[in-house]
Amino acid sequence: MTRLDQLSARGRDFLGSRHAIMAGAMTWVSERHLVSAISNAGGFGVIACGAMPPAVLDAEIAATRALTDRPFGVNLITLHPAMDELIDICGRHRVGHVVLAGGLPSGAAIARIKTTGAKLMCFAPTAALAKKLVRSGVDAIVIEGSEAGGHIGPVSTSVLAQEILPAVTEVPVFVAGGIGRGSAIAAYLEMGASGVQLGTRFAAASESVAHANFKRAFVRASARDAVASVQLDPRLPVIPVRALKNAGSDAFAAKQREVAGAVDAGALTLAEGQLAIEHYWAGALRRAVVDGDVETGSLMAGQSVGMVDAVAPVADIIAGLVAEAEAALCARAA
Repeated sequence: MTRLDQLSARGRDFLGSRHAIMAGAMTWVSERHLVSAISNAGGFGVIACGAMPPAVLDAEIAATRALTDRPFGVNLITLHPAMDELIDICGRHRVGHVVLAGGLPSGAAIARIKTTGAKLMCFAPTAALAKKLVRSGVDAIVIEGSEAGGHIGPVSTSVLAQEILPAVTEVPVFVAGGIGRGSAIAAYLEMGASGVQLGTRFAAASESVAHANFKRAFVRASARDAVASVQLDPRLPVIPVRALKNAGSDAFAAKQREVAGAVDAGALTLAEGQLAIEHYWAGALRRAVVDGDVETGSLMAGQSVGMVDAVAPVADIIAGLVAEAEAALCARAA
């Protein structure tokens, strides 16, 4: 057994995969083709349910299972209006792992998932919240730093790892955000992580259904191109989103001003204004990923995008990460 296998044994056992490398769930990207390719290559693919209606998720899980006999998970957003039905669908398909994102899950949702027999994973931004989730029955924690793409928190991955890994040892903890090389995987495993989660590296994989324009933008980008959105009106608190800077970034600022004006005029409530802003992101992301509009669409990417230097098959990406991690560990042991 290699040193990498020793350090990642807990994560590999938990996921049921050859490598403790999870894929981040990316809306419009993490569907049957990419998810099955990641699982078949020894990683752990995760379907991004996002705003999918129950029937669509039902079909997506079935289609993914037709492409792989390896374990994969499903990511559900806690605020989805049909959460109970989505959980039941995962249960009927005997999905082994459910990942809850987008907010603190309710006790009812946790209990419902546990009755299906699935292992439950949740995101935790602090050690205190991670411990609370564990007490609630969550089976594993994901900590994701601000370097990640899409909706982000305010704290970097390295700080979260130092804060949470020593404090939460009862369950496996997976580290995410800004990971683009195997040497970083090795470092977080040595710090006590059970595994890692990567999204940006896989978004531009050959098997990703993202538009060719979207992938080319990733290959050309540097880490400094992936910037976080700015909140303009404190009355409309929106979770920052990290994406490649383009005309769409400027359009989001204009959208916030438009919504704030509508709130001032009484045309929208604050809650309706926040929802309008979230709908902006959903539409902009689809334009970029599906339609290939890299000018006005949202190119959600983590800062590790600077390490995406080519469109490559998933198997090559995972093999490269594993080789780099093993080399880093061997160098430190020499």
